[in-house]
Amino acid sequence: MKGEYKRWNEEFTEAKNTLGPDREAKLEAVADKIERELILVGATAVEDKLQQGVPQCIDKLAQAGIKIWVLTGDKVETAINIGFACSLLRQGMKQILITLDTPEINTLEAQGNKDEISKVCQKSVEKQIKAAETQVTSVRSKDDVYALIIDGKSLTYALNKDIKHIFLRTATECASVICCRVSPKQKALVTRLVKEGTGKTTLGIGDGANDVGMIQEADIGVGISGVEGMQAVMASDFSIAQFRFLERLLLVHGHWCYGRIATMICYFFYKNITFGITLFYFEAYASFSAQPAYNDWYMSLFNVFFTSMPVIALGVFEQDVSARVCHQFPLLYQEGIQNALFGWDRIVGWMFNGVCSSTIIFFLTSNILKHQAFQEGGQVSGLEIFGATMYTCIVWTVNCQIALALSYFTWIQHLFIWGSIAFWYFFLFVYGSIQPTVSTTAYQVLVEACGPSPLYWFTTFVVVISALVPYFTYSGFQRRFFPMYHSIVQWVRHEGKDQDPEWNAVLRSSVMRRNHVVGLTARVEA
Repeated sequence: MKGEYKRWNEEFTEAKNTLGPDREAKLEAVADKIERELILVGATAVEDKLQQGVPQCIDKLAQAGIKIWVLTGDKVETAINIGFACSLLRQGMKQILITLDTPEINTLEAQGNKDEISKVCQKSVEKQIKAAETQVTSVRSKDDVYALIIDGKSLTYALNKDIKHIFLRTATECASVICCRVSPKQKALVTRLVKEGTGKTTLGIGDGANDVGMIQEADIGVGISGVEGMQAVMASDFSIAQFRFLERLLLVHGHWCYGRIATMICYFFYKNITFGITLFYFEAYASFSAQPAYNDWYMSLFNVFFTSMPVIALGVFEQDVSARVCHQFPLLYQEGIQNALFGWDRIVGWMFNGVCSSTIIFFLTSNILKHQAFQEGGQVSGLEIFGATMYTCIVWTVNCQIALALSYFTWIQHLFIWGSIAFWYFFLFVYGSIQPTVSTTAYQVLVEACGPSPLYWFTTFVVVISALVPYFTYSGFQRRFFPMYHSIVQWVRHEGKDQDPEWNAVLRSSVMRRNHVVGLTARVEA
């Protein structure tokens, strides 16, 4: 037996070192020599069960309107079973299977004519994809739901430039897409096709080295740390311990971060337009003489000390709804998908709000101070008093504006907002106490001029309230007649109706909802 194995091993080594196109055929022929008259002694099996919470996580992501594709190295039968286990596939869903496992192609492969095989496979895949496209795009019942399943061999031809866009159109019309027996390179190519072909944001998640290409190709890569090593984690943007944590990463932190960043950027536009246009108005009144309305230090420190901290609080701590509500109403994620908080209408609206605030602040301040005695001696306000008063109104307005825009308050937000306003008075007091050679025209402006004058405090109160009225009015009108989805959820939560089945049904049937046709919920509804 030892000599027999030695002779066979020499043949096997020779076949393995072959560099020609017939290497696989030689290896198979040599292997066939020894795989004869064997007695089956036993068999081993490795259980690769789903992690805890995977079906529930996929259900929530589907309800949020996220399209889910499965790219796996498992064979077709295993992948389909996994699809049913994790609720990506369900009974009643029409499965479209694209495969090259046909008698005709198997016969050609046995004959070994590679050129002929390639041509036949290309035509077969193209024919199957076009037939699938016709099937999913034809007039059909609204209850018809399709799942596309394609194996790795077919995917090789489906990714050719001639038909890859037809394949993509067909796949995007299906509720579920499962690609089986795919190589790591194919995973990356499919991800690139979806990313470039649809223009949508893609997320790749995996736990093994064979997922690295896909994770790196996706816009957002998520690695699962586990038994298959740390390669996926090292290549990813985010790392989680289990697949089910993806629900919180997207539906909670994704929703919060989108709202924070969108509002923060819009607020930056608002506060700088509010500050900058008052300078423009003053220059117009000053015949564009280059005389500034404010002291140089006022302008230098506006974005550094007097308005910066509330923005940080907004960007770090803001929550329009709690984490529990984000899990309860996955459709909140649709606001990010539809870019509801950072569209051009939203940006222009905040910019227009800045124009309104600056206009009210400048003209109302100038008209109140124009002919009024500012001090007990009857003196009217000069340029420095006018600039300090208008600057005070701006600091109050932009900080109160962010207070109105916030949905979530802690002591940190209060500290940053009211602390920024208090710091302005502290700065004005300290800076005005320095010798005139340093403080120039701001010398004692708070202690001797603005502070003792009731008109200064009256002007600040009237101007700030007036500048906030347009936003307050628009916000109330929008919430009453054109509420955004998170506003509706906030109201339902505030009224204690978030557990009411009737209200939950109303929210699920919202016009923002895309029909989710995968997941546990879809299975129950079916």
